Amino acid sequence: MTAATAKDGKRGLRKDGVAAYMQEVGARARQAARRMARASAGEKNAALFALARIIEDESQAIIDANLLDLRAAREAGLEDALLDRLELNRSRVAAMADGVRQVAALADPVGEITELKMRPSGIQVGRMRVPLGVVGIIYESRPNVTADAAVLCLKSGNACILRGGSEALQSNQAIARCIHRALRDAGLPADCVQVVDTTDRAAVGHLLAMPQFVDVVIPRGGKSLVSFVAEHARVPVIKHLDGNCHVYIDGEADAEKAIAVAVNAKTQRYGTCNTMETLLVDAPIAERVLPELGRIYTGHGVELRGCERTRRILPQARPAAAADWDTEYLAPILAIRVVDGLDEAIDHIARHGSQHTDAIVTENYSRARRFLREVDSSSVMVNASTRFADGYEYGLGAEIGISTDKFHARGPVGLEGLTSMKWIVLGDGNVR
Repeated sequence: MTAATAKDGKRGLRKDGVAAYMQEVGARARQAARRMARASAGEKNAALFALARIIEDESQAIIDANLLDLRAAREAGLEDALLDRLELNRSRVAAMADGVRQVAALADPVGEITELKMRPSGIQVGRMRVPLGVVGIIYESRPNVTADAAVLCLKSGNACILRGGSEALQSNQAIARCIHRALRDAGLPADCVQVVDTTDRAAVGHLLAMPQFVDVVIPRGGKSLVSFVAEHARVPVIKHLDGNCHVYIDGEADAEKAIAVAVNAKTQRYGTCNTMETLLVDAPIAERVLPELGRIYTGHGVELRGCERTRRILPQARPAAAADWDTEYLAPILAIRVVDGLDEAIDHIARHGSQHTDAIVTENYSRARRFLREVDSSSVMVNASTRFADGYEYGLGAEIGISTDKFHARGPVGLEGLTSMKWIVLGDGNVR
């Protein structure tokens, strides 16, 4: 924050200073992006290894800052699912540092040349992977996004502008201090990663309207945030609106596998976008698996909402309303529907799903192949929990978000999703 941008009485800027501040942030990011485009893999990795070490050294300071955010969030009445996303404990901070090292260990995608072919004219034509430039990221609650976003942008040769939610301000600033120390240690400019230092919501509007400085925006948060960004952005957006994920237990499923997958997909963690929200069960197997699933879900405190056929097997389930099939609960609530076969399951997912992550449990190869081909989601799984739809689990080292769009990037967005391909031509004085 510069001296020219006077503060008001709260944590932020005067209304007439937000625009100038964001313009300055954008200009600095654009300049830093030019430096990052030529940064070597060694320089980038040095910054990442330094960051992992600093995060571990400063873990208590990060947790202390997070406790301030948690206390304020509880006083403000933040929902349990959002509190879970906001919390940083020792294991999550350790996972943050581990994620940084995983990204450092990945191959540097920048500069890779592929599809190089000799043309009859004597020129060679190929494609080179290059950074996107400046990535703007707008996110809520999860302070670990500050580290994940920074390291993925750095490794892929981009500069980034990070705008976290006001509820995580102290946590984000603590992590940002670690990032800037690591950049200084590696000889890279601190402007490669800028965390917006104002809670004024006007900053988001300015970030979305700076195509001269920002090449792409990635929103991470609730549906209202993502919808707002998609509606108002004047730059490209990588997004998913919600995660209404399904598990379909086929009539030819192994019951033991089906129960394990369905329990994990719902109860491993409630407040994530890849958590199952609707369970579809083929009628021939419903009597075999639903009673045991009902017992386990009840033990976990999961509220069940079912169709009439479900409630005949699980009388403790509340009647499901029409809205339940379209709801991302992010809570211990599960909608269950008994269906008649694969076609009805796929049709339900097509009508109610969010094209995020959907899974089938079956021992029938042909049905598994049909599910993989016909379910139009960014991640489609066979005999595996939807909770695997994650950058770490996919071997990306970390993810910047999950995209349900169909162009450029789809599914978990890692290093390659933060780059693009440009055409290159190699000649030796060739003329046309």
